[in-house]
Amino acid sequence: METINSKTNYSSPSGEVRWGASDFKKGQPRWCPGCGDHFFLASFHKALAEIGVAPHDTAVISGIGCSSRLPHYMATYGMNTIHGRAAAIATGAKVANPALTVWQVSGDGDGLAIGGNHFIHANRRNINLNMILLNNRIYGLTKGQYSPTSPRGFVSKSSPYGTVEDPFRPAELCFGARGHFFARAVATDQPGTVEILKAAYEHKGAAVCEILQNCVIFNDGTHESVYNKEGRKKNAIYVRHGEKLVFGENNEYGLVQQGFGLKVVEIGKDGYTIDDVLTHDAHCEDNTLQLKLALMGNGDGFPIALGVIRDVDAPTYDEAVVAQIAEVSAQKKYHNFEELLMTNDTWEVQ
Repeated sequence: METINSKTNYSSPSGEVRWGASDFKKGQPRWCPGCGDHFFLASFHKALAEIGVAPHDTAVISGIGCSSRLPHYMATYGMNTIHGRAAAIATGAKVANPALTVWQVSGDGDGLAIGGNHFIHANRRNINLNMILLNNRIYGLTKGQYSPTSPRGFVSKSSPYGTVEDPFRPAELCFGARGHFFARAVATDQPGTVEILKAAYEHKGAAVCEILQNCVIFNDGTHESVYNKEGRKKNAIYVRHGEKLVFGENNEYGLVQQGFGLKVVEIGKDGYTIDDVLTHDAHCEDNTLQLKLALMGNGDGFPIALGVIRDVDAPTYDEAVVAQIAEVSAQKKYHNFEELLMTNDTWEVQ
């Protein structure tokens, strides 16, 4: 679909209304210069324009945190809710108005600490939400405390001698909650970010998109290995359904199966050919290989997987609720309050 940058939408010769990225913009973002939120916001505007849903049919809902200021910069419906409750509010909005396209935006603290319970149940219920998790492994707004995704040993204001906890891995949490969609991108990679946002919109059900970004003040460099194009060529693998799992500056490396695990090989050496390299299947019901891909890249010699890692169809909560209401209503003798009153004995006082 062709997109434009205009303050107003326009109609194509066929009468189709189209939107530009600027139609979704509002206000002046108040984040630190260089913050990953700036990069993501620009990609988000672009993705929404390409998706083509009107701003007045879109809602962006967040919790509390630096990233949760994002609804303020959207010319859509939006709500900056209380800490950790973005998924709960987004669920209510979607169930009350199934035609609304709902985007939930949370940071790793807001989404996985106080909001962790809502995160897992939104996935378990498979509510048709687009759930954005902006992961900088730190509490930025409250000035540098460690978060649920900070690595063991991380030194912060709330762990001056290093945290003694192991972190959540968002993909593992999503998969463990029976999530049906998980994708990952780097904030500075606009094409990659736009691609997964569009895929999340197309998926019916809870769609989790993890965005890796740096906090330039309190945790700069946490995703440095993949934060620029050169780093991603060496340290990341872009996974796409139906394509070979190859990576490297010249796609010279590939992933093959070794026992119950994965192995990195150099294609054309040690007897390995492109035929030995695994093909990505994002639609497979069995998430074993998908989870292995999602957990790679934490100093284990494997690249970090970017792109849509899991995308499986399943019944959605909101559609099931609407269908259930329709089914029950059809069996009732009454459909509104007045009809309810008339189902009982009535009398008139003269």
